[in-house]
Amino acid sequence: MRAATTQADTDMRGLSRKPFAWTFTTPLYVGSSLNPINSAIIATALVAIATELHVSVGSTAVLVSSLYLASAVAQPTAGRLAEVLGARRIFLSGIVLVMLGGLVGGLGQNLAMLTVARVLVGIGTSAAFPCAMVLIRRRAEDAGLDAPPGGVLGGIAIAGMATSAVGPPIGGLLVGAAGWRWAFLINIPVTVIALAMAVRWLPRDPVRQRGHSGFRQVADRIDLPGALGFAVSMTGLVIFLMGLPHVEWFALAAFVLTAVPTVVWELRKSAPFFDFRALAANGPLAHTYLRQALTLLGVYSVLYGMAQWMESAHGMSTVTVGLLLLPMGAVSALLSRPLASRNLVRGPLIASAVTMLIGSAGIMLLTSHSPAIAIMLVSLVFGVTSAASTIGNQTALYLAAPPDQIGTAAGLFRTFGYLGSIASAVICSIVFRDGVSDHGLHILGIALVAAGLVVLLLTVPRRLMSRDTSRRTDIPQPPALATTPAAENPTPDTPDTPDTPDNREPDQGEPLLSTTPLPAIAPERTALLAMDFQNGIVPMAADADALVERVKGAMADVRAAGGTIAYVRVAFTEDDWAAIPETNKAFAAVGTAKMLHHEDPATQIDERVTPEEGDIVVRKIRFGSVSTTDLHQQLSDRGIDTLVLTGISTSGVVLSTLIDAADRDYRVYVLSDGVADPDPEAHQVLVDKVFPSRGHLIDTAQLRELLQSA
Repeated sequence: MRAATTQADTDMRGLSRKPFAWTFTTPLYVGSSLNPINSAIIATALVAIATELHVSVGSTAVLVSSLYLASAVAQPTAGRLAEVLGARRIFLSGIVLVMLGGLVGGLGQNLAMLTVARVLVGIGTSAAFPCAMVLIRRRAEDAGLDAPPGGVLGGIAIAGMATSAVGPPIGGLLVGAAGWRWAFLINIPVTVIALAMAVRWLPRDPVRQRGHSGFRQVADRIDLPGALGFAVSMTGLVIFLMGLPHVEWFALAAFVLTAVPTVVWELRKSAPFFDFRALAANGPLAHTYLRQALTLLGVYSVLYGMAQWMESAHGMSTVTVGLLLLPMGAVSALLSRPLASRNLVRGPLIASAVTMLIGSAGIMLLTSHSPAIAIMLVSLVFGVTSAASTIGNQTALYLAAPPDQIGTAAGLFRTFGYLGSIASAVICSIVFRDGVSDHGLHILGIALVAAGLVVLLLTVPRRLMSRDTSRRTDIPQPPALATTPAAENPTPDTPDTPDTPDNREPDQGEPLLSTTPLPAIAPERTALLAMDFQNGIVPMAADADALVERVKGAMADVRAAGGTIAYVRVAFTEDDWAAIPETNKAFAAVGTAKMLHHEDPATQIDERVTPEEGDIVVRKIRFGSVSTTDLHQQLSDRGIDTLVLTGISTSGVVLSTLIDAADRDYRVYVLSDGVADPDPEAHQVLVDKVFPSRGHLIDTAQLRELLQSA
């Protein structure tokens, strides 16, 4: 036992020193590059395939659309499977499917076999990004990091951008030197390498609980009917969009007839595959999806529409067009790393919207007589758009998505991106319906200006983050010394002069509130702490639904006033369990029983009070909110000196946090109707007799008044 504990401690120290070593990130980067490189490389082989198989070049377009369709449907499904079955398992399964697709395509004798191969590749490559996000999120939590690991997220983005840029040149060389079959066979050596690295270096998935591994249990946890309904309806939608401007009525009917019952089913499901209610309540996440779709609509309109215009209206050769657009991908890749390493969100998103507007205006000024340098400048502007949008939206996704749903959210993020790219092809086909011309290009520019304005409206007014995290967060930050916040009223409350007079008895068990003037609240220096509002703890409180609604209202008041919301949850990794000493009376039993695993649904934050972008979220492994987290550091970084406490239970996290916060010289308010305890007597004694000596006791109505008077 001692040896096992020592080894666990050693592993934990190694994780803390360098949680995202190259051995962890390399297989994720390679896996994330498979989808974009397969999307790009096939373009160079279509003519050769048509010639050898004796089909029209137009019919080979199914090889492009089949991968788009498979990817759009499979991405969120793979993400959900990663959450339920394990990210490493699904990541490895995806690589095997890509290998199989490469083999089927390389040996294919007709267009049908090649289409099957592309579908297999599309499904397989779709596992990489959502699984990578799950693995990165899990590793960050294990290392105690609460902010996004910007460097790693940037590496994922660069892997996609770089391979998209080099895909056509690589494809041209392969097809020219070895034949079109190598557009498929190239997947085999790449996947063998990726598989070896993933098996050797990616951490194993947590052991699944008993009773959760049968087909029926797995199907229920992933919401199999909801996933199938989403797949069928999304297939109909994508086929309908791909067919425009010609209307595919069958595809439209399939979409409507499948989508309606699927939505009804999902709204009734307690743990749905596509959580419409949670998405409607999570504005930042919904806005991230829309921004991604609209921005990629602009970027791919340049790649598709301007490429057609340069060849047809400007008379340029294919080689010249490729050379003029190549810097666009290079700029995207070069800008991605420095942007990602700083964990910026709002700044890059605003830059993305503004450059999209500038580039779209530039498209409206181009004519068939414009010099090549003008065309290149427009493409370079959209290169900035691509980099800023990818990094900003990817980090926003990491922050806005619930930790236990990051895989599904990442898959939907990619799905919306595919919808944007498909919509760009639709718009180009509409504006160039009567022939490729300057007029059609200018109409395209007007459409992109409109899209850019929507992206700007989805970005500027939103309080995406209270501040950009400019310091590196992909390595653990050293603890800082406690700072003493500047208090407006330096006279502390003492046990002899509590807010609640001791000679008043509580009426019908209601807590006594402050009857003396309360210090003013400065919202920008105030944080509301929502502590242990997680699925396995909320039901322990009396009248839990009403409690959650009151706290939810208090959160809305603090957000509206410009304050900060901080979430604290209690959850353990395997190493945390191993490190609990037997001297700890309360938590030794937790370690022995392997309770409250950090990926278990019971430890996830209640969906009714889901975190938003800019909120603080920390994971603790003891009663208090501060001793085992970097919460104090994050609060100090934001200049916060006032805390409003809510939580379950009063005798646990609330009491421990109140005492610690008071000792650190925070001004503390406790929401009397925002705390609860399974023991009503203990709750009443603490609220009436103990808390007033260390903080100010108020209710949600008084908090609203204090915020409004600020």
